[in-house]
Parts: sequence; C-alpha cells; structure tokens
Amino acid sequence: MSTPQAGSGLVVVDKPAGLTSHDVVARVRRLAGTRRVGHAGTLDPMATGVLVVGVERATKLLTYLVGARKEYLATIRLGVSTVTDDAEGEVLERSAATPATQDAVRAGVARLTGQIRQVPSAVSAIKVDGRRAYARVRAGEEVVLAARPVTVERFEVLARRDGSDDGLAVVDLDVLVACSSGTYVRALARDLGAGLGTGGHLTALRRTRVGPYGLDGARTLEQLESRFELLPLAAAARAAFPARELTDDEARRLAHGVRLPAVGLGPAPVAAFAPDGSLVAVVTEEGPNARPLVVLQG
Repeated sequence: MSTPQAGSGLVVVDKPAGLTSHDVVARVRRLAGTRRVGHAGTLDPMATGVLVVGVERATKLLTYLVGARKEYLATIRLGVSTVTDDAEGEVLERSAATPATQDAVRAGVARLTGQIRQVPSAVSAIKVDGRRAYARVRAGEEVVLAARPVTVERFEVLARRDGSDDGLAVVDLDVLVACSSGTYVRALARDLGAGLGTGGHLTALRRTRVGPYGLDGARTLEQLESRFELLPLAAAARAAFPARELTDDEARRLAHGVRLPAVGLGPAPVAAFAPDGSLVAVVTEEGPNARPLVVLQG
C-alpha cells in the first residue's frame, strides 16, 4: 500500500456492495492520512457505484455537488413488495405479476417520468422531528413522509425477464434512471409496482454518474489501497462548475472575501480561477455583484 498523502481534492470511488458510505469515508481517511473527509450523497449498503469523496479543502465543494444530477442502472422486481422497497427488507406482499404486460409497464414508466411528486421510502435518511426516518422505522414506528417534487429525466427499460418466485409470476426489469438529486430509485420501483397492481421493489442498484463524475473515472477501494491519488481541487471544480477566469487583482480581492462585479454568469455556482489556474473560490452572482459562496484560497 502507498503511504498516506496530504493534499486537497476529490476521490471518485466505485463503492462495493455491503459497505455504507460512512465505511468508505473511513477507508479514505486512513489512506489520505486526514480526518477531514466527506462524501457528496449517500449510497445504501446494497448499492454500488459512484461515491464522490472530498479530502481536506475539497470538502467545501461537497455542498454544491450533493444536488448534482444522478444516473443509475437498476433492477426492479415486479410481484413482490418489501418494507424497505429493496431486497434488504422484509417481504410485505406477493402478487402475481401477470398484469405487468409490456404495454402496461411502458405506460407505468411514462407516468413516473418527468416532473413528479414522489413519497420517499420510509427507510431513508430524511429526518422526522430530528431523527432519521430509517431509525424510526427500525424502532417499530410508523413513518409517513410527505411527497416532494423531483425530476426523472430518463426512466428506460433496458431488458425484461419473466420468471417465478415461490410459484408466483414475477418480472425483473433492468432500467436506466437519470434524475434530480433527492429522487429515490427504490421509490420508483415501489410506485411502478403499485401502479401496476403487482407490488415492486429494487433488487440491484448501481450509480453510474454524479454530475460530471462517472464510473469511467472511478476507482475501487482495492485500487486506492494500491495507489492513492486525488483529483486536484482545480480540476475537480472545472469539471463540475462553469468557470470564471480572474485577473491577479481580482484573485487577491476574492481570496479576502471581497465581492467582484458580475459578468453575466448567473446565480448558479461558478468556479473562479486565478491566472495560475488555481481555484480561488466558488461564487454566485446577485444583481451587479459576484459574491463568494466559499473561499478556497488565502
């Protein structure tokens, strides 16, 4: 194993099944030799794929990455519903999936595409009166969460397999989902099954992209154990945000928290770079001014 390295940047981890996101952060802390490590969006233990981890100053970017668009590959089983809406939960009900014809599935998927209101899974990290919903469910409490607006840009069936489970007909659908932050793919599986009258739950989930960071740039924990490298702060920010190039004077002023004149980039987060290419700050434009959301230099 390589020796721990200091520095600031992102690590795009290909999370394995069976580990929590916190477990991955703990591993990265050891490899990086620092406790200042965080992640941009939880993956359930069952899920695999892209987990964006920030080290040192890059943790300041995570707030602005949590809301990034996500992409997933998943498998939905129709005919079985569970407490957790995924394969890790106790089975609630079994029902033959014979109503799930190809036309019915196509219509059900279409109803769950676009701007929708989604009730998150009760076993989620959403807080209810200060406690995580999943903790309340595990304590035997009944949890009903409010519906929230989400956007499902793509919900496509890639493959279908008809089979049986305990003698009842089931249908497994391999799907691709591209969605806004806060969308629960487990809830899509649940709602697709409910709409078809068959019940449904998620049996596999792999996150393939968070914003600009995809599996093509992700590394397994074993690879990181062998060679630990960070995506440098400036490169990570250039991939994630629009860029504003600063003069030396602007860079000095912004590093001290001074507002700059707006240049028409709008209110979305913008990465501001010094002439030497280093990341000075992430800024937002408000009227005639650009103010720093977070300063990373100085």
